[in-house]
Amino acid sequence: MLPPTPAPRSPRVTVVIGGVAGGMSAATRLRRLDEEREIIVIERSSAVSFANCGLPYHVSGVIAERDDLSLQTPDRLAERFRLEVRVRHEAVAIDRAEQTVEVRSLASGQVETLHYDELVLAPGAAPRRPSDVAAGAPLHTLRTLDDLDRIMSRLDEAPAGNAVVIGGGYIGLEMADNLARRGLTTTLVQRGGQLLAALDEEMAAPVADHLAAHGVALRLGRTVHHVAVDHVRLDDGTRLAADLVVAAMGVVPETRLAARAGLAVGPSGGIVVDRSHRTSDPAIFAVGDAVEQRDAVDGSPRLVPLAGLANRHGRAAADAIVGRAASARPALGTAIIDVAGLTVASVGWTERTARERGRTVRVIHSHPLSHAGYYPGASPMSLKLVVDAANDLMLGAQAIGTDGVDKRIDVIATAMGAGMTASSLAELELAYAPQFGQAKDPVNQLGYIAENLAAGTDRVIQWHELDAALAEGAVLLDVRGEAQLDEGRIPGARWLPVERLRAAHTEFAGRRIVVHCRVGQGAHTAARLLDALGHDVVNLDGGFLTWRDGMHARGLARSGQAAEAAAAEAAA
Repeated sequence: MLPPTPAPRSPRVTVVIGGVAGGMSAATRLRRLDEEREIIVIERSSAVSFANCGLPYHVSGVIAERDDLSLQTPDRLAERFRLEVRVRHEAVAIDRAEQTVEVRSLASGQVETLHYDELVLAPGAAPRRPSDVAAGAPLHTLRTLDDLDRIMSRLDEAPAGNAVVIGGGYIGLEMADNLARRGLTTTLVQRGGQLLAALDEEMAAPVADHLAAHGVALRLGRTVHHVAVDHVRLDDGTRLAADLVVAAMGVVPETRLAARAGLAVGPSGGIVVDRSHRTSDPAIFAVGDAVEQRDAVDGSPRLVPLAGLANRHGRAAADAIVGRAASARPALGTAIIDVAGLTVASVGWTERTARERGRTVRVIHSHPLSHAGYYPGASPMSLKLVVDAANDLMLGAQAIGTDGVDKRIDVIATAMGAGMTASSLAELELAYAPQFGQAKDPVNQLGYIAENLAAGTDRVIQWHELDAALAEGAVLLDVRGEAQLDEGRIPGARWLPVERLRAAHTEFAGRRIVVHCRVGQGAHTAARLLDALGHDVVNLDGGFLTWRDGMHARGLARSGQAAEAAAAEAAA
């Protein structure tokens, strides 16, 4: 007698909650790896696979067509990838024991229970909102195409009105820039004393100046107390007329569904995952902005809400689901933004973060040109490298300019990911032609400076250390060329060009000397000469330009603090 024929095995079912970067990357990668699997994508908004990083640029018309932001539709995804995509559906509960998820239609309210073999959570992060908002206030956030449509509808009602943006991070700056480009009178309110927390204060100050020069009024060191129907009231009592208010106050990982299901949530507030993006339940994976990641510098838990990482996570989770080896790399947090034509980029830690975490650091500022100065169109940039003094490993970098910034930050991020030292940047063989770079590329120049510092060939102090050095009796020598003095002077500095140092150096015998030029290179030559002549000499890192930006940053912060103190005194 023949044994009974086994029943055909049903295909496995994977449910993906969240249909944008991480979720859609997981779903499409999974289909490419497994044709038989049933894949269901649940998305709360009305669109999936849209370019959320491009949303602010439709506000100004830089991206003219809204449909250009919609990369795929449910129908196209069904046809190409055989995905069942359900938009305007929300996952409301997970039963881990039964491996089911309850899904509610936002149109009908009907709730359906779906079985899963694997569940992928990609809920993203939700924008923070002010706590005191009047009914009918024109407050908006920007996360989805639905949000964009509501903003565009409001702008059609007030095409030349007043806009207030709350928050000085990436989305806040992009929205302020694009609203100003559209012609609205735009004010950006930031509770801290600087824009962009991914920058140190001296690097952020030029960004504030640039944005203000392009028509955006800045209120730094201020918080929003109330959003009314036609205005915003700040903590100092100021009322700002507002036909549109955009909350860009940062984001909070969407972990409620995971937490209610009993999944582990880490100290950063994100869902805990292993290196395969598996949660504390082996059948459930999590990717994207809601996930706690490991910091690439010290392995500590952190949140990194960036699209590139979310896409990478989705791909890795799909690999793990089908049994492929998948190991998530720690996050560097490499990011870039355009602010009214100024490119701002960063990777890793700031100097502030490094010092707060107890690292002894070497800091390098430079102000090179984007390409060879003799070739037309060269533009200045500012670079900052933060280095661990104990091992010469790079902790982070920041870059600002109008050309070539993206190339330099990506090279440094790649070098950091490979575990290279700061000094080894000098040895990188980078493409050169005069219209693209310099024979000594700005990245190589950072490496040369790092080599000198590591070897003790050069000694530097930072702009924020100068006052203390002068108070202790150091003499400050300005060794710039005479034509550069029109940019300004550091109080207390004596102008003494490099060419006159040999004749005058004996005047400073027995005193510590701080030398500075415009950007640091000429002062390096002066420092080497004075050292050879027997003096105790240090170079002001980054020169006059870095000192000027740092002092301006402090002035911005102090003005916000003074306004806050005045408001408190008035309230008392």
